[in-house]
This record gives sequence, C-alpha cells and structure tokens, in this order.
Amino acid sequence: MEVAERRVVANGLGHHAIVWSPPRDRVSDDAPTLLCVHGFLDLAWSFRGVAERLVARGLRVIAVDWRGHAESDWVGPGGYYYFADYVADLADLVEELVPGRLHLFGHSMGGSAALLYAGAFPDRVERLMLAEGLGPPEPADSSLPERMANWVRECREARARRDNPLVMPDVDAALARMKRTNPDLPDALGRELAARGTRPVEGGVVWRWDPLHRTRGPYPFRKEDFLSFARAVRCPVLVIDGEHGFRTADHAERLAAFRDVRTRAIPATGHMMHWTAPDAVADAISNGW
Repeated sequence: MEVAERRVVANGLGHHAIVWSPPRDRVSDDAPTLLCVHGFLDLAWSFRGVAERLVARGLRVIAVDWRGHAESDWVGPGGYYYFADYVADLADLVEELVPGRLHLFGHSMGGSAALLYAGAFPDRVERLMLAEGLGPPEPADSSLPERMANWVRECREARARRDNPLVMPDVDAALARMKRTNPDLPDALGRELAARGTRPVEGGVVWRWDPLHRTRGPYPFRKEDFLSFARAVRCPVLVIDGEHGFRTADHAERLAAFRDVRTRAIPATGHMMHWTAPDAVADAISNGW
C-alpha cells in the first residue's frame, strides 16, 4: 500500500488530502476511487482504519480535510463556512483528485455536504454512501432575526478566539477532551487524532480547527431543501447508521426521498463508527450493494 499526502487548491483555499493506493498490479485503470469527507471538527486521518481495509481489497481511497479543519486553510477575514462553500470546495476537489469513477463517502456533516454535491451534480457520482449524514433536525424556532443577531455576536467572539485560543498542556489533554464526548474512542487512534488535530504553541497545544465552526449559522436547516437534493440524486445510495447513533424523527421520510437507497446498521457502535468499528464500516462499503 502506498500513502501520499497532497496539497490541493479548491475554491481558492488550500486543502490537505491523503491518498491510500493499492499496488498498481492490484487495481485496474478504470477502478473507482472512494473519496471520503469527514464530519464536524473531525479530520481526514480519522478514515485511516477504513481506508487501509478497503485498499487491501483493491480500492483507491482519498480523504480530505474540509476548509477550516486540521491541515486545510481557514477562511480569510469576512469569510464563513456555509454548506454551499463546502459543495464548491468539493466540486474542485473532485476535479483535481478523482478524474475517473467517483464513489463518495461522507460522515455526519460531511455526509450532508456530499448529498448536496450529489444532488447538484448527479451525473458525477456513481455511488453515494452516507454515514449518519442525513442532516440535523429541522429547528422548531422560527425567529430568523434573533438567530441572525446571535450569529453576528458569536462570530465576533469566535474571531477574538482566533487570536487567543484555548491552550491545552499537551496532546494527552487534548485526547482527554475528545473522550469526554466520545468515551469509546480507542486510545491509540485518539492519540493520533489528537496529535494531528492540534498544533504546538508556547505552553502546550491548540486545536487546528477554526473557532468560527463553533458558531450557529444564520440560515437554519430546512427539510424541504434537503429532500429536493435527495430527490435529485440519481446513483444508488447506501445509508449507514450506528446502532446507538443519531437519527432524526423523520428519518424514514428522508430515506424515502432517494430513488435507490439501501441501509446498513453497524451493531454496538454510535455516531463515530469509522473511529470505533472500521472493519464493519469497510464491510458495509464493500458489501452494501
């Protein structure tokens, strides 16, 4: 197996990509490439366990850090992280990294962005895999002016944190914070992700992700918008859920919007299934059709 890291400019921002490739004699020229996109405050290296298992089966796998995450660029002054930006980034990343057949795998927030891309460019995606990536619940509140005002305030506070980030003593302290919300995270993988997801500063380490991600965007999720993109997807769709993961109350309605959908549940795992059950996720990707 060959592992290479690349720097790709997409939508004007530098993106970090990891390419896992099987030996040339084990993959055909027209074989598909699996492009993996991670979720909120995650990073591309979190797909390593899944990628290694799929490469052993002859598949080429690429994972990227979204804008504002890990080793990819943050947005500049006045910029933000809208889902439309992720779609534009992904469109450029696909052109640069996957000239041939594209299989697209997105987890959580990355799954939502992958779905929007597949709906907007239905002829480009041959297979779409969404790991708990069917979007958040539609918010019950309807006070858009209040939400907009709160967003402005939160963005101001987040930009201040860019210059004064939380300093943790070391990588182990970062790992401990990760395990507060993900107690099942294996120590070895967690330490690797904590090391790759932080950068050293005087007095310790700080997270690599942009504090702007911690703000609540001004535009709420709308189910009807989501369903319109799901209906536009033409390729087969595989939805992978953790047994103890997250599902919205209208999960079945969202599934029904796809013209060709299959589902797989990963036993004894939660939302971060690619962290805790890479074998099962790799099997679902390989055998879920």
